[in-house]
Amino acid sequence: MADDIIASLRAVRALCPGATLVVKRGALGCCVIEGDVPNDIDAAPTYRGERVEVLNVLGAGDAFLSGLMASLLQGKDWAESTKVANACGAIVVSRHACSAAMPTPAELAHWFGGNRNPKVDADEQLAHLHRVTAARPSWQDLCVMAFDHRSQFYDIARAAGVSDARVPALKQLLVKAAEQVKSSRQLQGHTGVLIDGGDYGRDALASATGRGWWVGRPVELPGSRPLRFDGTRSVGSALIHWPTEQVVKCLVHYHPDDAYELRLAQEQKVLELWEATRESGNELLLEIIPPKSMTPDGTADAAVLRAVKRFYNLGVKPEWWKLAPMQEQGWRDLEALIAERDRHCRGAVILGLNQPLDFLASSFANATNPIVKGFMVGRTLWADASLKWFKGEMDDTALVDEVARNFAVLVDAWRNRHSAQRAAA
Repeated sequence: MADDIIASLRAVRALCPGATLVVKRGALGCCVIEGDVPNDIDAAPTYRGERVEVLNVLGAGDAFLSGLMASLLQGKDWAESTKVANACGAIVVSRHACSAAMPTPAELAHWFGGNRNPKVDADEQLAHLHRVTAARPSWQDLCVMAFDHRSQFYDIARAAGVSDARVPALKQLLVKAAEQVKSSRQLQGHTGVLIDGGDYGRDALASATGRGWWVGRPVELPGSRPLRFDGTRSVGSALIHWPTEQVVKCLVHYHPDDAYELRLAQEQKVLELWEATRESGNELLLEIIPPKSMTPDGTADAAVLRAVKRFYNLGVKPEWWKLAPMQEQGWRDLEALIAERDRHCRGAVILGLNQPLDFLASSFANATNPIVKGFMVGRTLWADASLKWFKGEMDDTALVDEVARNFAVLVDAWRNRHSAQRAAA
């Protein structure tokens, strides 16, 4: 075999006298031959490989070559380029994937940073970086209509004296309202919806998925405290059937001063969900609402920030945080916390809590911090119109138009928040 390699290299050298020959040698690393081919491959300059547990060999060569060429194109020498190439190959063979396992520059920085886990598939930070630094859609100025509610739609239907069997049709009309504002406000790349995947929202969710919108879907059982998941005992088994473009949204009514047993139960559920989304490939949006009884006036921002810090301490790093409107200092403190704990977090979005439209629009003036990426508002936009529609006081077109007008008010307020802040100063 060694003689065959030498003979092959000499044949290539005869055809390409000035070429540099690179020979991959598996766990040994690689050889770089710039001049004459030696009689023994072991006599060629060898750059040591990485020692890892091999789980899958598919893609190792592609990863090696990608790392090598990228490094050479960046002007690195052979020693540094082969170091990167060997690391790329090692990372890929330690994962159960091929092209999807290719490392990013951030992963390589961690790999060479001195803090990696020798058992690659157990390196949580490496896995996290692989999720959050690979190419993914960019979402800025995100304007999301939330109608993932379930119990609230049931209550509105009951208040109107009609069957909740009409809720699915209503939710499809809300998709049309979101589409109308996307067109009128030119929101392509900034439009989103939150829709449940159960009996009420299944058809609307299917209609919204695949449009290039931001699409979120809830997993929590409405009103549960401690947190429970809706319709499944195994959230991980459920998520493997979700399209990866759907963001997993979880609302947890949580306060860091909850009774120990309650806090522990909720944290365990969030950890279970966090681990499930790491396996399924879905992004996670964690919505935190502290109970009103535990947040006297002026304390809500501090309670939310403590809750965010607590989940970071547990190792939970959601791609998104969904939080109630805060004061400017609250957003600054959140920005600093995220920068310290997970600088790859996409950011925070503002929830509505059924606040009046004018209140929410004016609250955006406090949300000029770049960590705030947009808003996700629900009942404020559609609750009154839905009741009228259920009662027969409003037809489909009128409902779509009214909800779209409300949504457009918030879109405009979000876009104008910087000027509103300057005017208030």
